[in-house]
This record gives sequence, structure tokens and C-alpha cells, in this order.
Amino acid sequence: MTTTTKDGPVLAVRSLTKSFAGVRALADVSMNLHAGSVHALVGENGAGKSTLIKLMTGVYQPDAGQVVYRGEEVSFSSPRAAQLAGIATIYQEVHLAPQLSVARNFFLGREPTRFGSLDLRRMNREAHTGLQRLGIVADVRRPLGELGLGIQQMVAIARAVSTDSSVVVMDEPTSSLEPREVERLLSVVDLLKTEGHAVVYVSHKLDEVFRACDTITVLRDGRLVWTGLTEQTNRRELISRMLGRELAEVDGHLTRLAGRPAVADVDPILTATHMSRRLVLDDVSVVVRPGEVVGLAGLLGSGRSETAKALFGAMPLDAGDIKVDGQPLRHQTPASRIRKGVAFLPEDRKAEGIIPELSIRDNIGLAALPQLTTGGFVSRSKLDDIVEVFLDRLQIKAYGPGQPVAELSGGNQQKVLLARLLCLNPRVLLLDEPTRGIDVGAKAEVQGLIAELAEKGMAVVLISSELEEVVEGSDTVIVLRDGAQLGSLFGTDITEDTIMDMIADAAAEDAADVENQAAS
Repeated sequence: MTTTTKDGPVLAVRSLTKSFAGVRALADVSMNLHAGSVHALVGENGAGKSTLIKLMTGVYQPDAGQVVYRGEEVSFSSPRAAQLAGIATIYQEVHLAPQLSVARNFFLGREPTRFGSLDLRRMNREAHTGLQRLGIVADVRRPLGELGLGIQQMVAIARAVSTDSSVVVMDEPTSSLEPREVERLLSVVDLLKTEGHAVVYVSHKLDEVFRACDTITVLRDGRLVWTGLTEQTNRRELISRMLGRELAEVDGHLTRLAGRPAVADVDPILTATHMSRRLVLDDVSVVVRPGEVVGLAGLLGSGRSETAKALFGAMPLDAGDIKVDGQPLRHQTPASRIRKGVAFLPEDRKAEGIIPELSIRDNIGLAALPQLTTGGFVSRSKLDDIVEVFLDRLQIKAYGPGQPVAELSGGNQQKVLLARLLCLNPRVLLLDEPTRGIDVGAKAEVQGLIAELAEKGMAVVLISSELEEVVEGSDTVIVLRDGAQLGSLFGTDITEDTIMDMIADAAAEDAADVENQAAS
């Protein structure tokens, strides 16, 4: 692929610099975006990617440098101003209104009216057409919150590209999508390129970068490291530039569970049998022993997250038994699980995890408040000691424990949530997409931490949309489809091919049953 240049860049950033509380987040960064070209922006969490995007789109104002759009220097007062000028942004986390319909979200902020009222018929019609263009099948009259995260992300993308935009910024757009949806998204990127849009593509998934992008810019520690054509580099060189060290050093961070001794035949900590909930789960059973990592594998909508929520007591069941140390749990509440040493990391860290306006200290300390409180007062010194331990242990990049969590990168936010869970000294960790949206280096660190915790005897349930992660990190894998358990895999039987074959075979059987019923 080659970079397209048509009468100069559509948008150029020149020597942009930005600091927060005396800490430099971006230093003298320049980048050119051209019409009909896809420009990748890569780097570890904390490298400055999000800061650069927010400077381009009016979220932040630069301390120094220029943003030049269509040949003129601009200073957008808000993201709305940037959008009206023709710069559409799709963020990693879905920023829509879950209580409103899909169609209302599609037109959010630009609703058409008829005789002074919302033109719902037009909204439904045009939203359906816009989604259909991207290959999305959904009832546009349903509340967005009733749909899965993957579909919600695709709605956000469809909404952004439906506007008359010259520049489209995609910040980790595939972080919650299944493989088939990723391909659909990459086809949309190709379409936008063909139509002459300038696309900024931020992703930690290097396969997508090499598949979709013409040009790559690498940031590290807020500085520009390298910009060049995709065809002029390779995966290994790119990772080396991102991390600032030889790849061999990175490989050492990733502890593979395959090297651990097999889990002993000991009594399980957590046992769940025949869990069922109408239209959600159908006879799912999970057994987790000390030192064991049980992976839940399946496509989007397979019931992975629902299984984890049921185990944590966050989703009521119609039937099924859950025991900890052989003792039945009578109450289906998260509080009852926490008291028994079960902790849960949710998939959507922004909606269900972090409290963005609070500091790192307060976010981590929330879980430990009962242990830190005496006579109704929290011991600040004890809290600071705990927070410092986890800042160091998890290598959370921040200027201090008082920094608001909202200012951290996605990977560091995820580490803050993990630190909060570990404050509870749990015996069972339920981890739903623990590496979602974080970079190569941070992913290796989190995977290594999970392996370390398992080696020390913790029981772990691991959910990831990346099959490679489930295969490499699990002692046992439970395969799910449409809320039903297809089977379990152990040891050398755990491979990506085996998992996909089980899912494909189940789909084929269902299709055959439908045909037989139709014939009869």
C-alpha cells in the first residue's frame, strides 16, 4: 500500500505539546492525515495517543503547537465544534444513551423534526439504512442498552460515519467486537478510504494495523518515535519501537501457564451446577480449583459474561446451585460472594468499574474501606500504604495516587480495578476481558499477573474475546454457544481449532434441526 497525497494533508498537527499537573503527556508531536488514506496511531498505554486525539478534536487545548484543518489553523472549543467541522470520533468506550432506542442514538444531537416534533419514522428508516450499510442487523426501535457491547460499538461507528465527515478518528473500534464483526469493520474502513475520507486508526491489534492502514505513527512516552509506510516495517520492528527495547525483553514478561505444574486433584473452591436463566443461560456448570485458570470461550452473545455475572451473584438465576468450599450460597447477591472471597472484574470498566471523578487512591481503597475503618474513620496512612504497594506492584503509570482515574490510559485504569480487587485478598477472581483495549506491554503484564496469582493458589475464571489468550492462559476451557455449554477442554486438547470446531459443529447441528423441522 502507498500513502495518498492529494493537495496536501486534510488535517495536520504541528509540534503539539500538552502537560497535566506538571507531567508532560505529549511533547512536540507532528502528524499529517491525507484524504483517501488510513493512518495508524500506535503505542503503549500512556504513550500519548488519547491525548493527541483529544487535542485534535477539541477535548483539550494544546499548550503549544498547531492544528491545521483544510489549510487553516483551527482551535476547536469542543468535540461538538470539531464534529460540525467534519471530524468524527469513535471512542474505545461507547458514549451513547443506553435507555434510548438505536435510532435515537443514531441521530443523537442531530435529531430531525417534523411539525415541531421528532420525526421518529424518518429516524427509524434512516437508522435502519445506515446500519444496513455496515451489515448490521438490529431492531432500531429497541433500547440500545438491551444490545451487546459489540453491537453497541457498531452502532456508534455507524452513527459517526453517517455524518458528512472529512476525517474519521477510530479509537480502538474493534475492542469489543467478535472476529466476524472485526472483518465487517475493516471493510467499512476500506469503504471510507475509497470514498476519500482521512481515517485515523488507533489499535493495539497489530494484525488490524497491517491489514487496514497505509501509514503508521508510533508514540512512546508522549513523543513521536517513528512515522512511515506500513509496507516499510514489520510486526517485530513495530513492537520494538513501541516498547523502546528488544522484543526478546518483552517475551520474558509473558508467563505461560503451560509451564506450570498441572492443577492438583484438590477440592474446588467454587462449584456452580446447572445454572439456568430463561433466554440467557441453559444448564451451565463451572468448577474452579485453587491454582486453576478456567477459561470461558465463545463468540459474542454466547453467554460468557452472563456466566460470570451469575457466579458473582449479579444476575439472578431461575435454577442452579452455587457453592463455595462445598457450602451452598443462599443469597444471589454480589455481597454474599465478596464475603466468601469471590471478586469480579466487569467487561465494561467505564460503566461498571471505575469512578472517573475519584482519585486512584479512592478507587483502589473503596474495596478495603471495612478493613481500614475504625470508629467510623478511615486510616489515611493505612490506605496510602496499600495504594503505594499496588501502584508499584502493578506498575500503574501516574504522577501520584491523588491523580483522577479519568486522566489515566485505558490500561492503567484496568490495573486500578485489578488493584481494587486484590485489596480484598480474594480466593476466586472472575475476570471478564481483563486485557480489553490495552497495549502489547500492558497485556503481557496483566497476563503475567494472572499466571502469578494462579501459581500462588488463586482460582481464576478468565473471559477473553481473543481465543489465543484463552488458549495460552487456561488449564480448562468451557466452550459456550447461545447460553448453552457445548463441552469442556483440558490440557493439550485446548487449541483454537478445537474450540472453533466445537462452535461450528453446534451451529451446523442447529441448522440441520431447523431444516428437518421445516421439512416435516
